[in-house]
Parts: sequence; structure tokens; C-alpha cells
Amino acid sequence: MSVNALYTDLSGYYDLMCVDIDYQAQSNAIRRLHQIFGNGRTTHLDLACGTGPHVRHYIDFGYASSGLDINQPMLDIAATRCPEAQFTLQDMSGFAVNDPQDLITCFLYSIHYNDGIEKLKACISSVHRALQSGGIFCFNAVDKDKIDNALSVKHSAKQANNMFTFRSGWHYSGQGEKQSLRLSIEKANPEETQLWNDEHPMVAVSFAELIALLAPHFEVHVFEHNYEKIIPWDNASGNAIFVCVKQ
Repeated sequence: MSVNALYTDLSGYYDLMCVDIDYQAQSNAIRRLHQIFGNGRTTHLDLACGTGPHVRHYIDFGYASSGLDINQPMLDIAATRCPEAQFTLQDMSGFAVNDPQDLITCFLYSIHYNDGIEKLKACISSVHRALQSGGIFCFNAVDKDKIDNALSVKHSAKQANNMFTFRSGWHYSGQGEKQSLRLSIEKANPEETQLWNDEHPMVAVSFAELIALLAPHFEVHVFEHNYEKIIPWDNASGNAIFVCVKQ
């Protein structure tokens, strides 16, 4: 099954798949960083916004928030969740906005959905063009050299008569600019059990490489992957939050 087919078929289950994610803590942490590094204004765009939970929080914070994604069924759900927001069907590798933004976010490691260095470069350029002077770009990322292919996460959730079990993990061959997100979704009820396995192509990049790509466009600050405290990156951990101020 193709990547788009999987997510189109399961768009109605996406929020269930992400039920363990603390969207409010993530949104609030980036809001705090925006208050520190931003230009004092509050237009916001969320890249790869999915069903819009982060957008919902930014609207509630008082932002003029919007989102984009490549999946229309996800955007349909987002529009129901956030009727105040504008959502557009666009690829973050090359997007345009009608009005310059003060904050652009990309949560849940979605920056890696630019599935090659050239697409990642194009995304960074698109973000730079879309930002106001002094605007910031915030996202989280994983360092390809710190990926442990043996690690994965798992959680289960019940919906109606069905029990869903979700498993996901990074995989990197050890060379090149391609890594993948391996995803398994099991849907079980008394009558049957269904299983989807899929592998999403993503860009692999070290933090040194990522900083080098960002530096011509932004003043780059890197923090530990901690949504409770603002802690500078220790130059050792493989997950981090990037705050990029438009130069």
C-alpha cells in the first residue's frame, strides 16, 4: 500500500494513533520560545499540520493560525476542528503564503518528510520566503547518526469495538540521505484482525549538516528535546528542537 493510500485510508484514525501526544505541551513550549526569539507578532503557519491539533492550540493562544498538508482528508478534519483557520493543500517542500508569517512550526519530526536533501533545501527556502523579518521557524528533528534501528514505540487505544495497536520506529542504513519511518497498525475486534505495515521515506541528516543548511538563512538555536524546560542542546543527544530566526 502506498504512503498516501495508507494515510488517506486511516485519516479517520490519525488522532487515535496520536492519542499519547501532548499537543498542548508542545504548542506551549514553542509559544514560549516564540516569545523569547520572535518579533512580537502572532501570525502562524503549521507545516504538515495533519488534523490540526497544534493549530487549535495556537488559535486558543490568540494567534492568527493556519496550516498546510499534502493530505486532503486530514485537512477536512482540521477544518472541522479549527473553523477559524485557513488550511491549504500544499507540499512543504515548495509552498507559498498570501501574507508573511511571524511563526512557522513543523511538529512531530515532520521536517523529515522532505525525503531528500534537495527537497529539504527547498523547504528551508520556502520557509525563509514566507517569514516576516524577525520571524522564526521552529521544528524538531532526529540526527541520523544517533538513530538506533532496534528502538520503537508502541501504544494501544480502543475505538468502539476495535482495539488498535500502533508501532513506529526510525530506520537508517548508516549511509546516504535516506532514512525511513517504519509503521505498523493492527486493528482487532472479535470478528477479525487487520494489519498494515508501511515504510515512509524521509530525509536523513546529521545535526551538523542541518545547521549548515539553515545557517545561510537563519540565526540557529538548538535546544534539548524537552517541552517542559528550555535547555540548550548538549551536543550529544540525537533529538532536538531547532529555533531559527530569519536574518
